[in-house]
Amino acid sequence: MSDTKTVTWNDDPAHFRKVNRREFLYAGLAGGIGLTMGDLFKLRASETDVYEPTAESLIHIYLPGGCAHQETWDPKHLAPIEYRGPLGTVDTPMPGVKLSQYLEKTAKIADKLTIVRSMTHGEAAHERGTHNMFTGYRPSPAIQYPSFGAVVSNQLGSRNNLPPYVCVPSQPNEFAGTGYMSSAYGPFSLGSDPASAGFTVRDLNMRQGITNERFDRRRSILSTVDEHFRTLEKSDALTAMDGFYQAAYSLVSSPQAREAFNLAAEPQKIREEYGMHDAGQRMLMARRMVESGVRLVSLTYGGWDMHAGIANGMNRNLPKFDQAYSALINDLDRRGMLDKTLVMVSSEFGRTPKINKDAGRDHWPKVFSVVFAGGGFKRGYVHGSSDPTGAEPAEDGLTVENMACTVYRCLGINADKRLMAPGNRPIDIVRGGQVVTDLLA
Repeated sequence: MSDTKTVTWNDDPAHFRKVNRREFLYAGLAGGIGLTMGDLFKLRASETDVYEPTAESLIHIYLPGGCAHQETWDPKHLAPIEYRGPLGTVDTPMPGVKLSQYLEKTAKIADKLTIVRSMTHGEAAHERGTHNMFTGYRPSPAIQYPSFGAVVSNQLGSRNNLPPYVCVPSQPNEFAGTGYMSSAYGPFSLGSDPASAGFTVRDLNMRQGITNERFDRRRSILSTVDEHFRTLEKSDALTAMDGFYQAAYSLVSSPQAREAFNLAAEPQKIREEYGMHDAGQRMLMARRMVESGVRLVSLTYGGWDMHAGIANGMNRNLPKFDQAYSALINDLDRRGMLDKTLVMVSSEFGRTPKINKDAGRDHWPKVFSVVFAGGGFKRGYVHGSSDPTGAEPAEDGLTVENMACTVYRCLGINADKRLMAPGNRPIDIVRGGQVVTDLLA
């Protein structure tokens, strides 16, 4: 029997769509287990509806090792010295809001930021905390979850012949990968540091002596061979390799795509504004990427696992970050890009409230800080707080799941939507979270 087409409606009576006989049978089954048609439509909508995006791109700046909130975004200048730590503070344009002494430039643009001082989860190991902050999920022994970048790549696709997901300078950890999703959604890594002398992106240009005609001929031959093997074996590896080849061809054959990676095209004044160091040139490259059409740039900087000598550790890392980050936010803003570019700064957890015997701080996931700018987030806003010693959230604790849902919301992705894991197992993009509207403009 052929599927009979009919017309029904969703929540908007003016909007009609076709449904087939199978869907009516499904609706009957739903009624048999106690679901109303309204429930059914709600479930279906959660899998298909999309939001109107407030951000076209995301730059995720990750500070690996567990960055101390007390020495950066949430200084405890009124606490006893053993909690306050060795650093001073600077004022911001927001009354009563102070930042670390090494965030002097960032403090001046704090009225463009949303500073969350109540981020919280329960994972004190580096790997597990990193998994949280790259996927929106607690680690599971049964399944590897996809990263934000892989989900964005899957849901939004590419623009302007550029990879949707780029890592600067390289994929930082296994949790920044595709998890249970096809490897076709994995990141494109630059392969070398933009701050290094003679920086070039690996595999971006054709080898000497390869003309465009020869390049196209090789592509045609490879496509023929691929099609032959695809008929012999259906596998993710073959499909993914085809995706990789197509992406590679787009990059190599498109002058506009290649130019996006040409950091030397930036005026020297701009390069120096960001800083001629790893933090500065990585963040400048990130700006070029999103300006050209990359949807998500994952960028790492520094080493923040400061169990000993935290004053010296911050002195080595934080001033370069301060220069580069403040330049990035200002540059995006004056180019008219900040409202459409979400910039997120995170780390796997914070550090212990009390300075240890080695003048450092140890792992502490109960409360720490993350920072957002642009892309639909409020400007000049501090969300939540930690208690007077930086040990627990005092108000408005932000969970990993809620953070992930809110970020996806800005990118136009419904985190309630389900993706298919191996074995045709549907899994929510984020499970158990909700959008935190207080964070949004």
